[in-house]
Amino acid sequence: MENLPKPKMTANPVILQSENLTKYILETTVYPREPETLKEIRNATASHPMGFMGTAPDAGQLMALLLKLMNAKKTIEVGVFTGYSLLLTALNIPEDGKVIAIDPDRKAYEIGLPFIKKAGVEHKIDFMESPALPVLDELLQDPSNEGTFDFAFVDADKHNYWNYHERLLKLIKIGGLIIYDNTLWGGSVAKPEEDVPAPKRGPRQAALSFNKEIANDSRVEISLASIGDGFTICRRAP
Repeated sequence: MENLPKPKMTANPVILQSENLTKYILETTVYPREPETLKEIRNATASHPMGFMGTAPDAGQLMALLLKLMNAKKTIEVGVFTGYSLLLTALNIPEDGKVIAIDPDRKAYEIGLPFIKKAGVEHKIDFMESPALPVLDELLQDPSNEGTFDFAFVDADKHNYWNYHERLLKLIKIGGLIIYDNTLWGGSVAKPEEDVPAPKRGPRQAALSFNKEIANDSRVEISLASIGDGFTICRRAP
């Protein structure tokens, strides 16, 4: 067999200009269309010591489009923080839609609550102050919940992503979506471990492990979108 030359690796100008491109995308197509209450909750989150945990607005715009495309009505959010993605979901599901929102930190949720109330969507939200696994297990104790949710968004403790995945696959209907945030972990998944600061190595390993497992999971169709900090979009396969 002929030995074919390996493809030459060259610098990718898109990667080199990623910050400028992100700024361009935000200023051109995201911020002009961002609802005022989402902008307000984003600005309020910016002053929080952990403000970087908020959902990236360009990733949020993609999520809003997906929610509308699939006519999602019954949803779950694992990890709420101040509620940017929660408010976004509530704004993009029908008036009688519902979000079960799970987070042990009610104090952070209450930062965004005034903006949720201002948007008039609090009635769509069932906030549960709790770690997520017990709530998901409780939902699964009722067989009538299985396969009934349209959509789930996960932005929580990275080492539990696979545990959430196993439970959410039972709750999400065939054809429904699960989105996992932060699966690129600041780009560290593509760096040698010695180049990653020590505090980030644990979450990096969790992201690497999850990405490998989800890539081999035949129960879902996936796309890892390099938007925000990495959006892994999973569709439950038939």
